[in-house]
Amino acid sequence: MENIALIESFSEFKDDKLIDRVTLMAILEDVFRNALKKKYGEDDNFDIIVNPDKGDLEIWRNRIVVADGEVEDPNREISLTQARKIEPDFEVGEDVSEEVKLVDLGRRAILALRQNLISKIHEHDNTNIYKQFKELEGEIYTAEVHHIRHRAIILLDDEGNEIVLPKDRQIPSDFFRKGENVRGIIESVELKGNKPTIIMSRTAPAFLEKLFEQEIPEVFDGLITIKKVVRVPGEKAKVAVDSYDDRIDPVGACVGMKGSRIHSIVRELGNENIDVINFTNNDQLFITRALSPAKITSMKLDEEAKTAEVMLKPEEVSKAIGRGGHNIRLAGQLTGYEIDVYREGVEEDVELKEFADEIEDWVIVEFSKIGLDTAKSILEQDVEDLVRRTDLEEETVREVMAVLRAEFEE
Repeated sequence: MENIALIESFSEFKDDKLIDRVTLMAILEDVFRNALKKKYGEDDNFDIIVNPDKGDLEIWRNRIVVADGEVEDPNREISLTQARKIEPDFEVGEDVSEEVKLVDLGRRAILALRQNLISKIHEHDNTNIYKQFKELEGEIYTAEVHHIRHRAIILLDDEGNEIVLPKDRQIPSDFFRKGENVRGIIESVELKGNKPTIIMSRTAPAFLEKLFEQEIPEVFDGLITIKKVVRVPGEKAKVAVDSYDDRIDPVGACVGMKGSRIHSIVRELGNENIDVINFTNNDQLFITRALSPAKITSMKLDEEAKTAEVMLKPEEVSKAIGRGGHNIRLAGQLTGYEIDVYREGVEEDVELKEFADEIEDWVIVEFSKIGLDTAKSILEQDVEDLVRRTDLEEETVREVMAVLRAEFEE
């Protein structure tokens, strides 16, 4: 009875986990051999016959018949008297095969055996999941929100696999409810213990690159190549694209008529502002394009130090820097150059830190966050605009500007 019940449970595992017959047979034999080793000390003189489809299980122990009183190894030898209880015509020196019933292993051993089997099958299942998702690293995947935690969202796919979307891999504007579908890339897959941990990301540059592949046929077909992607997730991104076919305008093809092609990508990323830029090996031209929409007057490059000094008209500076300094920072990441912006026609200026005696450090830091680190760069700004772009009160901004005018313009 134990044999049938145990094998029936094996068949359930086989159906639930979609384990092929050969693999299941190997797992079952391994589990039984471990049980035999614990019971008898060794297992190499046992034959195990398992048929999980029919529910058949047979274990046979092979021993040699020895004269009564000469048994030295009870596992490998059997006395003539005991052998003749199995078959009356056995003689000394002959081989005896005797069936071992599961009940002979003991009830505790049977429970341990079943637990060991469950563990082995879960281990096999986890290994398969790990291999499956390891091959999907860097690919877009969709799963459903199952549980929302403080530091992560737990997702489940159609097969019940658990995927983790950590808080720092979510776009700041992301807000998901239980049951919603979420798209991201499989960023990493690791085995912790025997359980695979699958991490999804929506902030990785690769996610934006894969969205381009999904939404823009020319990118998917390889007619347009994405050279590099840089992002401030949910805020701004720059994508450098190129085409080896002169008949294709890579930027136009990616953006589409009135932004029709890129619209779904922007929406997926929480209205992230995406600049699509024509790639070029001409560093000066590439930097000029990367700083768009600002118009550059002149530029001085140091190719060895990878630095660029860019001259702009005063009204173009804020465009080059961008809100929160995102534009100039992303342009630097995209081109690989450290970009310094200078205002055309300004013969002399004073760095804001020179006013440390009159302006508090934290106020100077607030201005530097948006790329304003000199006296003239602040005096050229509108008060209301500075209040909107920083965490400063209007009164504070006006006090700073008064100090700068008094000290700098005299």
